[in-house]
Amino acid sequence: MYWNANIECMPVESLRTLQYRSFKNLVNNLYSFNKFYHDRMRSVDVHPDDINSLDDVRKLPFMYKDDLRENYPTKMFNVPNAEIVRFHASSGTSGKPTVVGYTENDLAYWTEALARSLTSIGIGNEDILQVSYGYGLFTGGLGLHYGAERVGASVVPSSTGNTERQLELLQDLGVTVIACTPSYLVHMNTVAAKMGIDFRRDTCLKKAVLGAEPWTEGMRAKLESSMGIRAYDIYGTSEQAGPMFTECEERNGIHIAGDIMYVEIIDTETGDILEPGQRGEMVVTMLKKEALPLVRFKIKDITSILEGNCACGRTSPRISRITGRSDDMLIIRGINVFPSQIEYTLMRVPAVGDQYMIEVTRDGALDDMKIYVEIKPEFFSDKVADMVLLRTQIESELKKYLNIAAVVELKAPGELPRFEGKAKRVIDKRAI
Repeated sequence: MYWNANIECMPVESLRTLQYRSFKNLVNNLYSFNKFYHDRMRSVDVHPDDINSLDDVRKLPFMYKDDLRENYPTKMFNVPNAEIVRFHASSGTSGKPTVVGYTENDLAYWTEALARSLTSIGIGNEDILQVSYGYGLFTGGLGLHYGAERVGASVVPSSTGNTERQLELLQDLGVTVIACTPSYLVHMNTVAAKMGIDFRRDTCLKKAVLGAEPWTEGMRAKLESSMGIRAYDIYGTSEQAGPMFTECEERNGIHIAGDIMYVEIIDTETGDILEPGQRGEMVVTMLKKEALPLVRFKIKDITSILEGNCACGRTSPRISRITGRSDDMLIIRGINVFPSQIEYTLMRVPAVGDQYMIEVTRDGALDDMKIYVEIKPEFFSDKVADMVLLRTQIESELKKYLNIAAVVELKAPGELPRFEGKAKRVIDKRAI
């Protein structure tokens, strides 16, 4: 089943021709009208006239998340604010988020990509899809929401949390598909068992669309065997637009809409483009994005381009399961968290000293984060009320900037361990 067979099953060479035309137009536009890209291209002595094939993409410099932060919030946008119809924001590697803007066409292409993806896993107008990703500034909820509506599915916008109520809705409304993080689905399964709910017997759930955090084939197998469903991987980042691409029914790699996004896999150390089948860092160029164009943006996710066409008949490029990132980002309950972002937030609180430690654990299916924080001598007190107030203040600041709750434990000056050389800030006990 296809949403747009003319594009999804287009001959590979025809797709590359289409990609080149879009890429050439994009480069011309950015060089002429976008100061950031104009200056970046001039810095490496590249002109649009030098782009004569799709392979010439390698002549252009990489774009980094730092570029988004340094041009916060909208300095890199390629359209006036009057043409922006929506903003989203996500965590960055510092305290400030990265802000993404969308024109009407941007939202249309995002929805189009999801319509193709959801159709490829058999979701249509007979389905009821419960979206248990976060709504708001996070792109997950709204992305799945509009994509599901586009293919005719009924949407339950339940967002995250309140698990017992979500299970009740899932039963009462006859939900057939759920979209959430894999760890949250595991948690829902655990809570359901405590409530005496058997997914096979007591629900109509058939499929799950899972993403926003790494998960394994082992977790897929456990979920499917215990819940009687089929689970599908979904991929996307807020910089691209949001969740966009899924596996098809074959579940042999994630299909990328090649007319919307061009993918390269590079060697993380050298920046050289790798051949299909070789694993490296993914770099993306958004061929049709208007508000915030991305050209050779280093996503930092580690994957590979799969060789050959899929048995489903689609000729679109496919990437293998994401196995990690090339940086030190933590993913806690589907939210990206960087140690440097935590440090940035802590240093905003006058009472906090210069020593802290992050401990990540897993309670059942859900990840938890505790942050040990040393307090400056002049602020440390034996009065319990003072310390409770300070801890609450720090936890509030972290929640505001990280978009996730973290437990803070205050430590007296000198109580945390010191290290020679590089400090060990993160203790990840999830794999222990």
